Amino acid sequence: MKISALLTSAGINIGLCVLFLSLYSILRKQPANIRVYFGRRIAEENSLLQEAFVLERFVPSAGWIVKALQCTEEELLAAAGLDAVVFNRMLVFSIRIFSLAALLCVSVILPLNYFGQNIRHLQIHSEQLDIFTIGNVEVRSRWLWVHCIVLYIISGVACILLYLEYRRIAKLRILLLKRATPNPGQFTVLVRGIPKTTKESCSSDVDDFFTKYHASSYLFHQVVYKAGKLQKIMTGAKKACRKLEDFTVTMVDHAVLPTDKVVESRGKADLKDSISNTDNEECAAAFVFFKTRYGALVASEVLQTSNPTKWVTDPAPEPSDVYWSKIWIPYKQLWIRRIATLLGSIVFMLLFLIPVAFIQGLSELEQLQQNLPFLNGLLTKPYMIQLVTGYLPSVILQIFLYSVAPIMMLFSTLEGPTSHSERKRSACCKVLYFMIWNLFFVNVVSGTVIKQLNFFSSPKDIPIQLARVVPGQATFLITYVLTSGWASLSSELMQLFCLIWNFIRKYILRMKEDTEFVPSFPYHTEVPKVLLFGLLGFTCSVLAPLILPFLLVYFFLGYVIYRNQVRNKRKCYILQTAECIPHEDLVDMDREDEQSGRMEHIHHQLHTAYCQFPDTKEMQLEKIRIAGNDKDDEERCSSGESNGKETCEERQPRRDLSHPTLKGLPVNRLQNAIRSITFLIRLQKRGLS
Repeated sequence: MKISALLTSAGINIGLCVLFLSLYSILRKQPANIRVYFGRRIAEENSLLQEAFVLERFVPSAGWIVKALQCTEEELLAAAGLDAVVFNRMLVFSIRIFSLAALLCVSVILPLNYFGQNIRHLQIHSEQLDIFTIGNVEVRSRWLWVHCIVLYIISGVACILLYLEYRRIAKLRILLLKRATPNPGQFTVLVRGIPKTTKESCSSDVDDFFTKYHASSYLFHQVVYKAGKLQKIMTGAKKACRKLEDFTVTMVDHAVLPTDKVVESRGKADLKDSISNTDNEECAAAFVFFKTRYGALVASEVLQTSNPTKWVTDPAPEPSDVYWSKIWIPYKQLWIRRIATLLGSIVFMLLFLIPVAFIQGLSELEQLQQNLPFLNGLLTKPYMIQLVTGYLPSVILQIFLYSVAPIMMLFSTLEGPTSHSERKRSACCKVLYFMIWNLFFVNVVSGTVIKQLNFFSSPKDIPIQLARVVPGQATFLITYVLTSGWASLSSELMQLFCLIWNFIRKYILRMKEDTEFVPSFPYHTEVPKVLLFGLLGFTCSVLAPLILPFLLVYFFLGYVIYRNQVRNKRKCYILQTAECIPHEDLVDMDREDEQSGRMEHIHHQLHTAYCQFPDTKEMQLEKIRIAGNDKDDEERCSSGESNGKETCEERQPRRDLSHPTLKGLPVNRLQNAIRSITFLIRLQKRGLS
């Protein structure tokens, strides 16, 4: 690829960046898009925004860039949490190390590569990019020692900067955990693989085990239930109740309604069935609470029994981070799920070799003309050659890569994670391995296979072949940085998919805004991208120094854009388990809480910290009136018709189930909802609706 093709690709991507940044500065000012771009910051910064026409709303501005740069690390920590600060420090580290690398390599290594051979040079825009790589240096050149010294300098400075960043983040984590309010997860241990007994329930087994082996620190426990079917029934009943709140029946035949005795008997029977079904839905998992943080840490790290698949203890995630729909999965199924997802990921990587090999062929003009002869007439025009070889391959690859993150997130969900943050971390690792394998190693191998098919014929020549081929593949990597780095980063700022969905939901589907929903920052897609570009920078800094200025622009642009994104999207999950805190700090925190008297208050909060069914609130059915029932019930209650056995209050079934996990299951409200739905079905059959 020539320099002119690279400049064409750079010009197209610069134009797209300016377009996306301008559109973002306009769209973020529109009242209809507030929830797309600001999340929970609506009330803080956009309360004065009105629907009236204001010319300033349609003029691009750079005010958001100034605010993002002025935001301090303390403000970022308070707004988005420790994860956002760590991600920001990754960008700062990349800017520092690659600024030094660009200064050394562009000023020293690039001229050595360009004049590495005694050949006649053309004008700069007509030169091939291979001229600027280490492949242009003569074999056994006396100037190779300069490449080695520069490489050692970059590696040494990178190690020093990594040490400083790690020490800073470690101190910041400890300081944050000490200042923050007590986290219930630090006192809690997740127990899985509880062996089943025929005589006692799972709750009794857990209590007996920890009372026997952890008597000094054990507080109480909470069993996990299989929430799938029950939660679906609860959600469906609540939706039906909301739809029936304003529904009033005035003229209905009293004969279609069930009698009071039938309703009463059904209520008691359903209540007993629900209690028995709840007991049968216990799974082999439980949250065990301890008196101190240190006691929970000891219980989570030691091996409880000689069988490693029974009584497995792990630090519990935060209450808001628990993945309730997957936490009840049996522990023995987890390794099967992980092997299955690993095989699925490998198959997906192998299938992705097809588009990677095809895209690599687009960057080789001679191979493209040979394999696709019908394009010979089109590829004779200079601007088409620059477009096809310089811009089209990276665009096609980026389109294919959009399917990677959702598929890897699906694989991570199937593994059975216990928390949302664990699922995101797993998806982040999968995406990172996938991108490094397909965009780095497979790209080099596919380029080599296209050029010479005897790549694997002599294994001892593989290092020599790689040394010849890797610098040549840097041309494609430069265009990928332009497309996936610059343009994709700007499109991430504009939130195109969220913007389209917001328009469809508000103006086509006429749906109400979900005030509780807060969009989270996509760490599982952005962290692998930053790490991949860092790998490309370290690998190609000496081999192809021309990539460093483009990478440096990406990191500077990402520093501004990502700070703006995490500043406005404040939903994140932070790892605050006790395993991340030194033991001496845990003991000091426990002693301080005991001396100040806060420990009793913390123990009291643990009873309601982990609620598996948070939506089990009392449903209001007062507005639903069924003809012939309310009046008769009032007359019976006022006249005292109970046949001398029970009062009107005693006749009604108990409204709530008292359980530490279920927190009041409204069985009676579910019965009313089901009876109301049955009544509507009967009305439709009779033709009265």
